[in-house]
Amino acid sequence: MFCYISRIYILVSLASLLVFFGGIYIYLGHSTPSFRVCPDNGWRMEDLTMQTGLKYAQPSTQNGRTDVNSVTNWNAPLVWEGTFDPVVIDAIYKKMDPRVAVVVFAVGKYTRFLKGFLESGEKYFLVDFRVTYYIFTDNEQDVPKIKLGKGRTISVVTIPSAKRWQEVVLGRMKWTTITIDKQIRNEADYLYMMDIDSVFHSRFGAESLSQLSAVLHRGYYKNTQRDQFPYERRPKSKAFIPYDEGDYYYTAAVWGGYLEDMYKLVKYCYTQSEEDAKNEIEAVWQEESHLNKYLLYNKPTKVLSPEYLWSDYDSIPQDIKVVRISQLVKNYAEVRPNGGQ
Repeated sequence: MFCYISRIYILVSLASLLVFFGGIYIYLGHSTPSFRVCPDNGWRMEDLTMQTGLKYAQPSTQNGRTDVNSVTNWNAPLVWEGTFDPVVIDAIYKKMDPRVAVVVFAVGKYTRFLKGFLESGEKYFLVDFRVTYYIFTDNEQDVPKIKLGKGRTISVVTIPSAKRWQEVVLGRMKWTTITIDKQIRNEADYLYMMDIDSVFHSRFGAESLSQLSAVLHRGYYKNTQRDQFPYERRPKSKAFIPYDEGDYYYTAAVWGGYLEDMYKLVKYCYTQSEEDAKNEIEAVWQEESHLNKYLLYNKPTKVLSPEYLWSDYDSIPQDIKVVRISQLVKNYAEVRPNGGQ
């Protein structure tokens, strides 16, 4: 988003930069009223203020995680357990009171995963925040009745069935784009896209919020060279990324951001995959390929570690101190409409 920056806000930003060099980290990646004046009236993160009298551990400029990198080369936070204080960050973001949308697709036999996802989400996901789960399904009668916390609701969106799991994946972008236009834009300030075949295991909180947050794929976050990332490498596809380019490889199973920024990204993935279809090609990893292409040239304002999407298929390495949400082991040949092919 293009923002006009006035002279007074430049001075404020420079002052904040001096504070950073003094030892206090202040991330300026958000569009906040303190630093930028934007031409739209959309919801934005406010000043990082909190109530007086809150008790929390004193932060340190010397101690912290030394086994992982906690900042990207474009100076965005890279979030791991031990890089934030949940008491502080919740106190800040709860004052902003965002309306949070969670978009999940439960098509065909995937409705069996709804109960576990929703019940664990109520226990661990943005507790005490306003949340609406938008469940896109072709089997509305299979949506379970779940006890929800205060300010939390479920909205069911009926969509057609699919013959191929690839159609479900690509259809996520289409139906989310349409539903944001018709409904979600009037009901939410912030939106997450999540895979339904997952269960929350620990806190997934306000530390994940930013203008655009992406999650590192668990399989490629350590020592994978960029030319080994599973990007789309065929120039014919709109998702094409050359072998000598790339930052990280992001999963499409969890990502989030401001409603309008997510709308722009979801619509991009939809329209790019439509262009591919016209050219008789399908990106190697469907919308995940287009997502990675977009995020390479439009950097996320926050990168979340693989804590924010692990898998029950894999053992947990030492640098993953907590698994916040994990994909379930399943028989793809049994649950997918085309037998996993």
